[in-house]
Amino acid sequence: MTGSADDTRRTPGQLAGLLIDTSTEAIGAVGGYAGGVYLRSGTPGLLRLAALAGLPGPLFRPWWRMHVDRPFPVADSYRLGVQVVLPNATETMRRYPQFAAGLPFQFGSLYVPVVAGSTVFGVLTVLRPPAADAAELVQQRDRMVRLAEELGTALLRLEDPGARASIAWDGEPVCVRPPGAQPPTGRAGGFAWDPVTDVVTADERLPALLGVPAEECGSCVEALARAVAPADPQRVLAALRETAMGRPPPLPLFVGAEDGVPRLVELWSPYGPGGRSGAHAVRGFVIEPGPGAAGDAAADLLPEGVLCVDRLGMVLYANPRAGQLLRRPRDRLLGRSLWESVPWLNQPAFEDHLRSALLSPAAVRFHIGRPAAEGDGERAGADADDGPWLDVSVYPGPSLLTCTFRPATRVADAAADLAPAPRESATASSAGVPSMAPLYRPIVLAIALTEAVTARQVSAVVMRELLPAFGGRRLAIYLLQDRHLYLAWENGFPSGFLAPFEGVGLDARLPGVETLTSGRPLFFDSMEQLAAAYPGIALDAKEGARAFLPLIASGRPVGSCILGFDGPRSFSTEERTVLTALAGLIAHAMEKAQRYESEAALARGLQQALLPRRLSAHPLVDTTGRYLPGTQGMEVGGDWYDVVEAGDGLALVIGDVQGHGVQAAATMGQLRSAVRAFALGDRPPDEVLSGTNHLLIDLDPGQFASCCYIRLDPASGLARAARAGHPPPLLRRPDGHTEVVHLPGGVVLGVDPQAQYPVAELWIEPGAVLALYTDGLVERPGVDIDEGIQALRVALARAGAPAARPGRRPLAGVADRLTAAARHTTDRPDDIALLLATRRVTPSHRG
Repeated sequence: MTGSADDTRRTPGQLAGLLIDTSTEAIGAVGGYAGGVYLRSGTPGLLRLAALAGLPGPLFRPWWRMHVDRPFPVADSYRLGVQVVLPNATETMRRYPQFAAGLPFQFGSLYVPVVAGSTVFGVLTVLRPPAADAAELVQQRDRMVRLAEELGTALLRLEDPGARASIAWDGEPVCVRPPGAQPPTGRAGGFAWDPVTDVVTADERLPALLGVPAEECGSCVEALARAVAPADPQRVLAALRETAMGRPPPLPLFVGAEDGVPRLVELWSPYGPGGRSGAHAVRGFVIEPGPGAAGDAAADLLPEGVLCVDRLGMVLYANPRAGQLLRRPRDRLLGRSLWESVPWLNQPAFEDHLRSALLSPAAVRFHIGRPAAEGDGERAGADADDGPWLDVSVYPGPSLLTCTFRPATRVADAAADLAPAPRESATASSAGVPSMAPLYRPIVLAIALTEAVTARQVSAVVMRELLPAFGGRRLAIYLLQDRHLYLAWENGFPSGFLAPFEGVGLDARLPGVETLTSGRPLFFDSMEQLAAAYPGIALDAKEGARAFLPLIASGRPVGSCILGFDGPRSFSTEERTVLTALAGLIAHAMEKAQRYESEAALARGLQQALLPRRLSAHPLVDTTGRYLPGTQGMEVGGDWYDVVEAGDGLALVIGDVQGHGVQAAATMGQLRSAVRAFALGDRPPDEVLSGTNHLLIDLDPGQFASCCYIRLDPASGLARAARAGHPPPLLRRPDGHTEVVHLPGGVVLGVDPQAQYPVAELWIEPGAVLALYTDGLVERPGVDIDEGIQALRVALARAGAPAARPGRRPLAGVADRLTAAARHTTDRPDDIALLLATRRVTPSHRG
């Protein structure tokens, strides 16, 4: 990456040029065929694809937006600040099944966060051919890391120090072919233009391609424009000047030479300024993709249709038969994107296979239905025996895709791939709004729903996965209880608008009720339609479309789902079908969530009954405990803590039963009772753990548990400790020095009946704080547990010595500070237990 942003003012074109240059350099650095940059956006928690090199943007629209909480590699890289290396499709499916389901093709990918200082700007990503394992990609990953660091430094220079998050992207991605990756078989020439000096520098190939003397190409920009497009120089000149101001055209220009031969003009600009005026230097290629550039001229005579498109989807060559079979004249194909020139190709049977050809090296063959209507007046002489189906083959190459089309004469041979033939009018659900139904894979939502276990989590998945795919902005989910509907989730509606509908009965004449009682989805293209169907109904906006979907699982009513759109729109037949089917998935997930929440309530009650209501007290020792249930999964687990009188001392106990749910809570209760019984008999720590280990093995619940048991003599401060697979305690000394107490330990309880648990001794001074905890307090996704333990050690050191507060025990403030971050975390994957103990400082100690 070259150039500097020092002493310059950032422009959108400058930012785009920087991102494009980095993306294309990353592609070359790792041997990839596509790359891009995701940047943070103006919406908190939302990343947007800002630059995409080597792939057609419209074909990958579902991945333009990415919430940072989605289980996708881009989101993990950004949220956790880690590099993600997926060498092949197998590893991708293992680690990110939802992402793999959306793009089930054979490719590898790398993701590196773009960071400068403490600022995370986004993620640099590259798609490449699959590798055997991640070890093959170590060098490529290191090259990407260097590029991401350079990009982060450049973005930090462009960041406005007076604005919060001034580097952000809220528009559509800039999609380009990597500079220098023009079709290798065509005639091409390159040039550079300095807008400050008006000097044009052309390579030796350009004059020959344009058929002019070399001096005419380099005399000035006007001469260059006339040489490139004699019939339309102003168009080229305007594009050059726009590019110099940082606004390059999103796709190459298609122009005609004097003899009618088509030419492509591709322009881009580096992100650095071209001179004192702030204009950018411009680079470009002129490509002449005649028949020889895309295939032999004999292809014009073939009885099958032949079409060549570049990696951005632009048609570079089409033989006459392709025009006939696609029902478009050749001049409506050349120089245009495939989906612009043949809109009815926007259907799953074509787009999914086209993505496959772009992302993997294997050729694909499939069948596609043509529109039944032929009244557009543009059909280029299709043969009378051409049926409604086409047999399509796509052959991928490094720069071009070659597509062949033949009439499908045997429908039976195509049965696996056939889909209903599209209507020309069904390519968009409303004016200017492309239908997303062909691009949305129901399996993506299904996989996401398998990870959601509560009604809130199910609703959040629908909000995150389904609504953006169809362009919706508002969502409400109602669940049925005692023949009334209650709001489980809402987003985007005006504050208080839904309150009057809370708890409505099934006899109310409301669309959200009637869609459930009738089992039929209801679609309204506008608010006028909704008001006409339900006179007097309260409306939350003057404009907008609404979809009301019944949530029915296995014939049982669960509730209803409302999707809201900001503006009027129509719903195609395909969209209605897909949304109705997806409502069934949501209903099953909600039904499962309701069963789960009933079981979770039972488990929580059981656990609360098993945890100690109060801890055993001693005049010389102060103790306090905290328990936080997890907010993911069963929300209840097997963590416990206890303080038990042991002779003239105290037993400090903490443990963690594997797993979650009623079984884990029940096992925890049995172990707690066993440990208490052994402690009350003042048995040595090793005997306590050995006896508990044998009990757990005899119970055979199919679970194991970790435990730490410390017997403290309050008078002397001597502590004897044993550990069974549990994280080590922490000790904060009176002078503030805090350390990890590395006790020898044995294996977890419930595994080995011969396990030994060695005992270690330590001395706890008056005023020192001993901290016992479970792994939920120190474990973080993608972070080694030792780092979490060290972070807790630092937090305990900073928490200060326990000081008494009016009405509170001395250790309470320390415990609250250590668990503050966890209490405010909405997604705790595990439950947390914490036990603190300190020897009180008495007058004799002070003396």
